[in-house]
Amino acid sequence: MEVEEAKILLGFPRGSRPDPCQVKAAYRKKVWESHPDLFPDDQKILAESKFKSISEAYSCLESGDVRGQRYYRAGVYSRVVKTGVPRAYASAKRGNPWLIGAPFLLIVLGTIGLGGVKANRAYNLQKQTFPSHNPFLP
Repeated sequence: MEVEEAKILLGFPRGSRPDPCQVKAAYRKKVWESHPDLFPDDQKILAESKFKSISEAYSCLESGDVRGQRYYRAGVYSRVVKTGVPRAYASAKRGNPWLIGAPFLLIVLGTIGLGGVKANRAYNLQKQTFPSHNPFLP
């Protein structure tokens, strides 16, 4: 399917250059209007063919590649590769992770060592004072 034909099928003007979010919104709207399950049995075949052509148009515009030709938007290739980390920061060192982790570890161990003993004593005292008759509770 040609790019211009796909744009017209999704409801865009002939010479427009829609953003990927506009293409997705138009696709969702058209799919909702022409889904075969929304039509009676006698119109289902026509709706199914329209649904398939809309899906093909969306895949054509979404992929950005039509018969070996790339679809450019304002001189910028429409697909972006996401790496997660900018290249400037990928080679930079972030410092010593122990300097960040050591205080956190001391806080956790101190909380468990000091507060854990008192909490355990209070729990056992409450358990002895008010025994539970429910077999599923401790």
